[in-house]
Amino acid sequence: MEETEVCIPIPRDLVRRLGVEPHTSSKATKFTEAYLRNCIQQPTRLDVKSMVTHKAVILGYRRPKKDKTKKKSKKAKGLNARQKRMMKVFQIKPDHQRYELFLPLHELWRQYIIDLCGGLKPTSNPQFVQQKLLKADFHGAIITVVRSKCPSYVGTTGILIQEFKHVFKIITKEDNVKVIPKRYSVFGVEIDGFVSHIYGNKFELRASERSVRKFKVKGTMDL
Repeated sequence: MEETEVCIPIPRDLVRRLGVEPHTSSKATKFTEAYLRNCIQQPTRLDVKSMVTHKAVILGYRRPKKDKTKKKSKKAKGLNARQKRMMKVFQIKPDHQRYELFLPLHELWRQYIIDLCGGLKPTSNPQFVQQKLLKADFHGAIITVVRSKCPSYVGTTGILIQEFKHVFKIITKEDNVKVIPKRYSVFGVEIDGFVSHIYGNKFELRASERSVRKFKVKGTMDL
């Protein structure tokens, strides 16, 4: 049996009794057509009825304008190792190679180590001090070559002015800059009566890398 839609108008007496009006779409259709005519700015070949039935019309749409004030921020790239060597970034000018110029740096380093170790006292735990020195920065420290595979380095003393991965660069009291290899060398450092030894083989790291490295604690310390 086929299904059919049955539409029966509401009786007029029932309309009066309920106070409702029968549904008519004529007013809504006329309003929609008039509104579309006012909104459409460009002339079109299609009439309003065909546009409503066959095509969706977006009313009041505007393409957002691009903000020209915003610019992509590029991160500044640093110089690589080759560029730094070509620009001689790490070279100290001969006029600045004087021992007395680096004495204030040594005093700053000395105070830095005292603060790092919580004050150096005769009752301080040597093992605790050594643990702190393992990750400390030694720029400004007065170091002495205690032992070395090359006998000519032994006894050399000066302020550490530059530390690289494989070498220490120090300046002596005679205003001479010496480059001492870390490998096969032992360096002595004295801070207010505390004497520590740096084994160069274990220190073949940059200062920034050593500060975050975890050292394994065995029977003896690296210092």
